[in-house]
Formats: sequence, structure tokens, C-alpha cells
Amino acid sequence: MVGEKKKVTKDSVIGDVIRDIPGARKVIEKYFGNGCFTCPGIKLESISFGAMMHNMDPQKIVDEINSLEE
Repeated sequence: MVGEKKKVTKDSVIGDVIRDIPGARKVIEKYFGNGCFTCPGIKLESISFGAMMHNMDPQKIVDEINSLEE
């Protein structure tokens, strides 16, 4: 049985995405910088929230992360 691909959304928690998706760490660092990795909010904050804090389009980040596994 083949595992189902986990789809990332704007509501996905950043820490979960980094843990579960190979390559996602580089995408998060590209858009949010490396400060995310030492911030305790990484376990609670969504991609949408991070994008708002960094004045980015969350859908662009989600699309890039989801394209990693294609």
C-alpha cells in the first residue's frame, strides 16, 4: 500500500511541515529567514500567520512546498 501524500495548506503548522515534508525547511528559510527555527511559535503558528508576519503571500509558499513532492 502506498502512503498518501500529505497536502500542505495555509493552515498547516510550520513546525509540522518542516518535520513531515523533506525540503520544506529550505522553503521556509527562503521566505521567512532562519529565525523561524529558533522561535518557539514554530510549533503553533501556521504558514498563513508566518506569511502575514513577513508580508508574504501564503499561497505561494504552500504551492512551493507542495511541489517538492511531485
